[in-house]
This record gives sequence, C-alpha cells and structure tokens, in this order.
Amino acid sequence: MTSIASLSAYPALACAVLLTLSNVFMTFAWYGHLKHLQASPWWLAALVSWGIALFEYLLQVPANRIGFKVLSLGQLKILQEVITLSVFAPFAVIYMGQPLKLDYLWAGLCLLGAVYFTFRT
Repeated sequence: MTSIASLSAYPALACAVLLTLSNVFMTFAWYGHLKHLQASPWWLAALVSWGIALFEYLLQVPANRIGFKVLSLGQLKILQEVITLSVFAPFAVIYMGQPLKLDYLWAGLCLLGAVYFTFRT
C-alpha cells in the first residue's frame, strides 16, 4: 500500500505509469490478432481485441482522470502519444518481428518537439 500511496502523491507520474500499462493492452488489442488470429474470422479477432481493450480502458480512464488534475488536455494527449510510440516500437520489433526502422527515431524526435511546445508554458 505504501507504493500506491506514494505514487498518488505524484499524479503526473501515476498517470504516465497507468497510461503505459494501458498502452501495452491497447497495442496487443490493436495488433496482436495480426500474429495469432490471422486465419480466424475477422469477427473473432474483433471480439478478442474488445476483450483485451476492456483492460486498456480500466487503466486509461483512471489515468486520464488522475493526470487531468495536473496536466492540460493537450499535455495528456501528447503524453499519450509519446507513450504509444514508446510501447509500439519494441512491440513491433520484438513481438511482431518487424525490422527496426530509422523512421521510428524520426517519429520520436518529432514527438519530442510536440512535447516541448505542449509543456513549455
């Protein structure tokens, strides 16, 4: 309980942790079926994805409510996008076996620019 209590003292950090966990579920819901359910009917993949997405929302909704106490809506969105790319790149390379592309770096640098402009005020 101590770690949860101490995490609540830092709402932006709690938000980032919950959004990261949420993004892991989201990434599997959106793309995991491409690896494991390719031969299954689309509706079965959709049902499995919806089941996974439930856990995403159980983390994402509290994350945004916690984060909105100390971050603007725009800051929440940019934080979400940075986390999404940070989760997606390793997922694509390690789990899905996709090649590591230099474009991921360029996209990350563009997001850093977005972070700068969104958080500078």
